[in-house]
Amino acid sequence: MEVVESINLITRKPGVRGGRPCIKGTGLRVTDIVVAMRYHERTPEQIAEGLQVSLAGVYAALTYYNLHKDEIDADIRNQIKKARILRDNGVGSKRPSLGPTPL
Repeated sequence: MEVVESINLITRKPGVRGGRPCIKGTGLRVTDIVVAMRYHERTPEQIAEGLQVSLAGVYAALTYYNLHKDEIDADIRNQIKKARILRDNGVGSKRPSLGPTPL
């Protein structure tokens, strides 16, 4: 069952991307859009072109983010934490880990 959130271009569907809010009809999570802007310094236009999604979808994701900032920021922090743990354990690296890296 697909549940349409307050913005009609953002949906949550159990079993799709962990039930996280996504741009409707794509697998792009709101967090993906926020990370592209915040950490990769992309404009909405660059994100839309690079990820082949509508500009309206990007702006809907950004609007959703602003309405649910605490939830999305917590999810991003959790994703970063998990990525650091994987990195520190040598997951995805072709060479052996030399131990944990400082945060």
